[in-house]
Formats: sequence, C-alpha cells, structure tokens
Amino acid sequence: MALQVSLVSAEAEVWTGEAKLVVATTTEGQIGFMTGHEPVLALLGDGPVRITQEDDTVVEASARDGFVSVESNRVTIVAGHAALAS
Repeated sequence: MALQVSLVSAEAEVWTGEAKLVVATTTEGQIGFMTGHEPVLALLGDGPVRITQEDDTVVEASARDGFVSVESNRVTIVAGHAALAS
C-alpha cells in the first residue's frame, strides 16, 4: 500500500501521486512519513520536501508558509509557496 501524496501551492497543484516515503521540513525539523503513520498536522518550515516513489525515483521540491497533514495514508502539503526542484 502506498501513500497518496498531494503537494499544492497557492498558485497551483505542484505534484500528486503515490509514494513510499515523504520527508518534509517543519518548524520543528524534518519529519518522515511512511504508510501506517499516525495522524500529524505540522507547520511547514522553509526547506525541502522529498518524495520517494514506489520505484525509488525521488521528487524534490521546496515548500514554505503552510502545513503538512497526514491521515489514513494520505499526505497533504499545502504551501503558500512551493516548486519542484530543477
């Protein structure tokens, strides 16, 4: 079972898909999520988001001014500013 991940900014949907690991930067530091993670709601810090897909491809993005929510194998990252890394 994979995580359902959605990364959105105020302007657009940045990335959506399935992943086996998501690491986000919060105001308390970095936190990682895998399937079965307990529910979390945290404020985003200014830093990277790394999404590891099922085939081990890594999607890197930056996100800030928002929050990350995890519940029932669904990771939602809502940011004022977010963009995929070049």
